[in-house]
Amino acid sequence: MRIRTHLMLWIGVILLTGLLLITGWTYYEMVVEHPAVAKALAAEGHSPQEEFGEILLYGGVPALIIVLMGGWLLMRQALTPVTNLTHKIETIHADSLGQQLPRSGNGDELDRLAEVFNSMMKRLDHSFTHIREFTLNASHELKTPLTIMRGEIETRLGDSPTTAADREFFASQLDEIARLTKIVDALTLLARADAGQLALVREPVRLDELVRDSFADAQFLAQPGHVHVELPRCDEAIVRGDRHRLKQLLLNLTDNAIKYNQPDGRVTMRLIRDNGSVELTIANTGQGIPPEKLPRVFERFYRGDPAHNSAIGGCGLGLSIAERIVKAHGGTIQLASEPAKLTTVTIKLPAQSDSTKN
Repeated sequence: MRIRTHLMLWIGVILLTGLLLITGWTYYEMVVEHPAVAKALAAEGHSPQEEFGEILLYGGVPALIIVLMGGWLLMRQALTPVTNLTHKIETIHADSLGQQLPRSGNGDELDRLAEVFNSMMKRLDHSFTHIREFTLNASHELKTPLTIMRGEIETRLGDSPTTAADREFFASQLDEIARLTKIVDALTLLARADAGQLALVREPVRLDELVRDSFADAQFLAQPGHVHVELPRCDEAIVRGDRHRLKQLLLNLTDNAIKYNQPDGRVTMRLIRDNGSVELTIANTGQGIPPEKLPRVFERFYRGDPAHNSAIGGCGLGLSIAERIVKAHGGTIQLASEPAKLTTVTIKLPAQSDSTKN
């Protein structure tokens, strides 16, 4: 129940109770305490009960209605700034903490609330900026030692005689360094995206060609797990965006669809152009994601089933990167899943019109 309705109900109950008390007290004073008044009314052909009933009906009820309507209008006017403030706050998210709530400047409680909220958002924006800068700087600094470690191990393998055990050990170290490098690169991309520094080369891109290339790569990646990859539909579609980032998007999604699948499973890719937009869907027949975990799938480092995923490589950043790339291209991404049946990622991007293809 809204505050306005709640308050008006209480006001109505209080007013009605007060009206009944005043009427009862007046009746007692004029009829019980002063019988002469009752006799005078009886002489005129009116009973006290009828007289006071008419007073209550024709005087008290209209007064109650007028007071309630006036109170409703006044309360509506008083609470309108609260409603406007609420709508403005609902539009604020982590990427728009720099927005400021409008202030009336009259120094009342609502103006003070807007001032306090603006101050809180400034502090949050400052903290988030520090976190982004730390992540960006840390990931940048980690690249150098990882590159040095990889170079030293590769040099050792190439220049010095090594045993089979040494080669196995160094290969394992190179795999871990490659994994760390991949995580660092992902964190760098996300930090730049958060800071609005994700540079995109805006050019017409044949998305259908990228999808076909990704389909061919996916068939190769799917061979070890005997996963069948199919592309039943691939409409010609041109979008304006960054070819490299779009390829990265497709690689992340197809790689996930293959890794989180079952032996002899299936991955289905579709690219459909309709009404000025492009819809890409990638579905797989893996274990699926429980409904309660779906809202968190785009969170960084979140992996829906740690027990199931412990044997699968990855760091939980693939979908976060995919979401950032899609949003940077003005699109939307959604994930739907039926556990043990089908999981589908749906991406919608604005298609470039035929008049601007060239």
